[in-house]
Amino acid sequence: MPSIHHHIATLRAALNPYRGQQRIALVPTMGNLHDGHLELVKLAKQHADIVVVSIFVNPTQFGAGEDFDSYPRTLDADVAKLATVGADYVFAPSIDEMYPVLPPPTSVRAGEITAQLCGQSRPNHFDGVGIVVSKLFNIVQPEVAVFGQKDYQQLAIIQQIVRDLSYPIEIIGAPIVRAADGLALSSRNQYLTEAERSAAPVLHKELQRLAAQLMHGQHLEQGLESLLIETRTRITEAGFKIDYLEVKTAQLDSLKVDGASASFNGDHQDLVVLVAAWLGRARLLDNQLVTVQQP
Repeated sequence: MPSIHHHIATLRAALNPYRGQQRIALVPTMGNLHDGHLELVKLAKQHADIVVVSIFVNPTQFGAGEDFDSYPRTLDADVAKLATVGADYVFAPSIDEMYPVLPPPTSVRAGEITAQLCGQSRPNHFDGVGIVVSKLFNIVQPEVAVFGQKDYQQLAIIQQIVRDLSYPIEIIGAPIVRAADGLALSSRNQYLTEAERSAAPVLHKELQRLAAQLMHGQHLEQGLESLLIETRTRITEAGFKIDYLEVKTAQLDSLKVDGASASFNGDHQDLVVLVAAWLGRARLLDNQLVTVQQP
């Protein structure tokens, strides 16, 4: 079983003997773990000798009316799952341990990249992510940290924070883990009713369809916005309420659209199709990478 620590000082003391001798990896989570989280741990073990998994439902990244109070807290079950994939340490602090003053007067803001996509409907969310991830980096001092690509914008923001604050940490993005029907695994999937769960795979299927249309140049014939409108319509007809559906560069820059076509750098462009949509109580995220050739 992994060793469980609830206090910063005791975790640091446990990790100190390994520093400079073995590589330490961090896998930050909010708990209520599923197979996607376990894949993050497996990937971390490929890149490090010691794996620390943090389990902390972070209040600073939840907005008013969001599900902070109802977010599932399942520490015992989480630890049992982590034991099956060889996690070495679990860091499960209290709110008081992480935030002596709440809300914290210090902030870590990533600027313009946070204002788009999820940041439009969750304006303070990534400020909360920035401070909690920075604190975890300072507490654990890992050589490696692993994050899932399902939260594509979050991963890009963390990469920017690491670059700009000169953290000596390798950030690894782990591929999205999906159910057999294509639905991206998420702790919030349990909010879905049986009927909603049956409809949920439509989200990924529509992203795949749109990515294939882009790859085959249909945006040049119909126009990108026309394809987006058609995709939004099909997703809405399946019962979703769309927060956003957008196509960005892989670096999350906006595409420069001139008439029916988007301008590329070089002979191809790596793009990402991103969506967030509500289905009942569940806000589902997904994305699909696609390489588009310049005509």
